[in-house]
Amino acid sequence: MFVQEEIQEKKRRIRALLEELKLNGIYLKRQSNFSWLTGGGSNVVGITVELGVAGLLITSDSEAVICSNIEAQRMEKEEKLEEQGYKIYNFLWYEDREAEIVRELAGGIKLGADYGFPEAEDISGKINALRYSLTPWEVERYREIGHLTSVAIEQTAQEIKPGDKECAVIGRLAERLWEHRLDYVTTFCAADERIAEFRHPIATEKKIGKRAMLCVNSRRQGLIVSLTRFVQFGPVPEEIRRKYDANVLIDCILMAHTVPGKPVVEAFRKGVAAYQQAGYPEEYKLHHQGGAIGYVGRDYKVNFQTKEIVRENQAFAWNPSISGSKSEDTMIATSEGPLLLSKPVLFPDLKVEVGGIEFSRPDILRL
Repeated sequence: MFVQEEIQEKKRRIRALLEELKLNGIYLKRQSNFSWLTGGGSNVVGITVELGVAGLLITSDSEAVICSNIEAQRMEKEEKLEEQGYKIYNFLWYEDREAEIVRELAGGIKLGADYGFPEAEDISGKINALRYSLTPWEVERYREIGHLTSVAIEQTAQEIKPGDKECAVIGRLAERLWEHRLDYVTTFCAADERIAEFRHPIATEKKIGKRAMLCVNSRRQGLIVSLTRFVQFGPVPEEIRRKYDANVLIDCILMAHTVPGKPVVEAFRKGVAAYQQAGYPEEYKLHHQGGAIGYVGRDYKVNFQTKEIVRENQAFAWNPSISGSKSEDTMIATSEGPLLLSKPVLFPDLKVEVGGIEFSRPDILRL
């Protein structure tokens, strides 16, 4: 159920941008923006599709939903958009009337949109920035999503046995996620040598031997969490132990320096320096280090050129990796320090302290 105060705050942000850009209306149709503006609603049919089947038009004094007749009833009864103040305008599914209705309702041609809408200015970058600072209600939803995802991935990891196919492990993870209506946006499972060989090890039919890495980006009510867990059968080899511990420390350094009001590149540079101090100076070049997250898997990936400033209550998922190892969980940057959303629940944990901040990080699970 949506919270009216949250909805009003987000409409306020949209209308402030409307006034700043001197537009007649702003039209939003991307899944990420629809979910954000409606307090967790959904306008998609296929869960991996970014452009939805219903759009939201905000003007200075009106709010409208535009969709075909196929979608109108669900927008009313399940998404409850009329209760949020929207009027639903629909057209027959075989008619191409969306653009016509939007232009008529906007009352002019000065229109902004979050994609390439006809005769509109693409202002998706400015819309994205409105999402970065999460409301208190979003933070609470995010905490639950992080916990549920941690439980799902760790339960799945605990059940892995030598001889399991990577794809079968992902199937069991997907079942657990869907039990709580969590979309599995991205999943990886890598066995043995594939962990070091590929940074994006899409699951195959390869059978797991001595170790496995399991990763997921899960989504509910639009919000996405990213996390990674490792399983080892038997003793952890010394080299893997050394790499994993270094990787976790780098991750904690990145999180500790992700501070509201500070340039995010400062955290990135601290992370790069930590690679060097750990004895792995070139590894950061082999994969992106993560960045801002929320209603998109990564709102932006941080590099040396990134100009963004960390916002209060902005979510981040750093994912430093050293060949054969990775560390990844999702956090929210707050003035009181990083708030971890996907802490270990069933896994053994590692306690790491950076700059007076104590982190609870997942250790390698030995089976």
